[in-house]
Amino acid sequence: MAVRRRIIRQMQAATEQVAVAPSSSPPRGAKPRSGIMRQYDLVERVRSYNPDTDEDLLNRAYVYAMKAHGAQTRASGDPYFSHPLEVAAILTALKLDDATIVAALLHDTIEDTEATRAEIDQIFGHEIGALVEGLTKLKRLELVSREAKQAENLRKLLLAIADDVRVLLIKLADRLHNMRTLEFVPPASRRRIAEETLDIYAPLAGRMGMQEMREELEDLSFRTLDPEAYAVVKQRLDALAERNRNLIGEIESQLSKNLQKNGVVAHVYGRRKKPFSIWTKMERKSVGFEQLSDIFGFRIVLDNVEACYRALGVVHTTWPVVPGRFKDYISTPKQNDYRSIHTTVIGPGNQRVELQIRTEDMDQIAEFGIAAHAFYKDGVGSPTELLKRESNAFAWLRHTVGILSESANPEEFLEHTKLELFHDQVFCFTPKGRLIALPRHANVIDFAYAVHTDVGNSAVGCKINGKFAPLSSELTNGDEVEVLTSKAQSAPPSAWESLARTGRARAAIRRATRTAVRDQYAGLGRRIVERLFARAKIEYADDKLKGALPRLARTSIEDVMASVGRGEIKASDVARAMYPDYKEERVAARYGAKKGLAAKLKQAQPHHPARSASVIPVGGLGKADLPIKFAPNGGAVPGDRIVGIITPGEGITIYPIQAPALKDFEEEPERWLDVRWDIDETTPQRFPARIRVDNVNEPGSLAQVATVIAEHDGNIDNISMSRRSPDFTELTIDLEVYDLKHLSAIIAQLRAKAVVARVERVNG
Repeated sequence: MAVRRRIIRQMQAATEQVAVAPSSSPPRGAKPRSGIMRQYDLVERVRSYNPDTDEDLLNRAYVYAMKAHGAQTRASGDPYFSHPLEVAAILTALKLDDATIVAALLHDTIEDTEATRAEIDQIFGHEIGALVEGLTKLKRLELVSREAKQAENLRKLLLAIADDVRVLLIKLADRLHNMRTLEFVPPASRRRIAEETLDIYAPLAGRMGMQEMREELEDLSFRTLDPEAYAVVKQRLDALAERNRNLIGEIESQLSKNLQKNGVVAHVYGRRKKPFSIWTKMERKSVGFEQLSDIFGFRIVLDNVEACYRALGVVHTTWPVVPGRFKDYISTPKQNDYRSIHTTVIGPGNQRVELQIRTEDMDQIAEFGIAAHAFYKDGVGSPTELLKRESNAFAWLRHTVGILSESANPEEFLEHTKLELFHDQVFCFTPKGRLIALPRHANVIDFAYAVHTDVGNSAVGCKINGKFAPLSSELTNGDEVEVLTSKAQSAPPSAWESLARTGRARAAIRRATRTAVRDQYAGLGRRIVERLFARAKIEYADDKLKGALPRLARTSIEDVMASVGRGEIKASDVARAMYPDYKEERVAARYGAKKGLAAKLKQAQPHHPARSASVIPVGGLGKADLPIKFAPNGGAVPGDRIVGIITPGEGITIYPIQAPALKDFEEEPERWLDVRWDIDETTPQRFPARIRVDNVNEPGSLAQVATVIAEHDGNIDNISMSRRSPDFTELTIDLEVYDLKHLSAIIAQLRAKAVVARVERVNG
């Protein structure tokens, strides 16, 4: 916000020194023209580029939509039918086929009128019915947030687009007309629609190569979301255009003459950038308006690719080149099919001149993207099939939809979609020369997942341009990246999700993490089930459980085991599903703690050959395939005899055998697990323990206790005090020690202190 305010103040101050003509835009609230395009006008528009248009089909659609919307009106007061008609008119400018124009006329009928999909199919055919259905928002969504509803509708739209790209073209035209008339919408909705347009629809148009539509959507959104900044930028642009009118013409003339003199026939014209583009560059680079060198750009349009490179040679030998401002998107096209040569030179009047050199076909694709393909021509197959053959942009869209459709929840899908719509890109290469396009600021993790999901999941290191580098390294244009993988890593660290920049990488990491967690729960559940079956002396077999799946309402054995591990199903429920006569045995707690624990430990050790396989090594958190934690209120240290208690949904809790808390688990022997210490002596680590100290209540006594612990390399994690009598204070100290010998030495040294009356270890 501080940068924004500074930029606006600077530009306002500069604007006051320049005489600016008043804006020609209509005052806010002014009603648009009420004239509605006639049937024959629409037909003539289509006939102008498609002489074989089906006039009868267009007429029927016109009449049907007009009758269906009837007396409905828009927020502006105009008849509602004017909206689908304007959407159709936008699409005629893109020279689209009859089915697309008809679907544009009908696009709101299913959603906002009594019309049905079946009726549309019957009157206009299945093809048009499918297009209209793809544009219809989901109704009666029982979702908790507006973002979730927005995401589900976007998911439906993207899936429809993947089936037929014309759905996207109609949707973008629909959004464009809504944005052109946004001033009549209530302010709260106005801002929401503008944000959605800027976040999703404008970048989506850019990804599809439709730059002209993207720029208009961005500018209309910018004008709504930040009218002050928009007005200031537009005033400065208008003033600059007025001041440099002759200079622009001079540059166009000199470029044309120099090219013609060297035998290059070209069409040269200048254009100024849009306010939103100027504003975002000023914010991104933290520069003032005067410091921008590419407010005006010039295009050189030629007949063929060879002429493009000849024109480049003429330009570079006529004027000095600005270093670092050359990009060749002809040899390396963008993912949205954009092809052009970009360069900046010091032109007439020592002005920086940004040039785009391209062919006529490239210019059409740069402006209209996928809409530049001749959808209305016969003999090319369906539009979607045509784009599968000719458009990288559409291939990107289908691939992205395939990944994003696997997102776990609507908000996650929306987040990933926005990430995938980044427009600015860097181009990197694999060691074999494969080109990988990524968003700006992407890193090696994003690169690895762009190559293949398995490469990302197993990545352990990388080389950038032959040198070892961290996986989090940001990539730049032209980097050659080699991803080093390991079969030992089957799932990526969950922390990678926060490092990844692309929706694809984040979705894959989140999916792999969920799978790993599910596998952990499944492993935990299998241990619980097998232990119960061993105790009950009944046979367990996967084949037998497979036949009982319907009774457990699960589709696979892994689902059953994961549900047991999460605590959603009891192990006894699995036994009853497989053996209907099974009855769970309960053992009454009749004896004291130690005697009962011994009995339970004996029960927890069934006699079978695979017994050793159930012993879990304990050397700290994360060394087993299940989550392991230590008992609260005392923990356990190496040297203690220990036992593990399985808790569904949590993992294994380690208790010392003398812990009184184990009495609570006497009636659940299937939860008991043999565990053992597995300590790496070369890398000492600390374990939790608790002691209780009765301390003489005198100045400095607490300091003496703390000094003893510190001198013997113990670490105090927590300490609490309570006054037992006027003479003594009871201290409960949570320690971290290396093993039982270390703990015993600390206790012995404390007992030797005169200020300590008693010390004992506490077990929960």
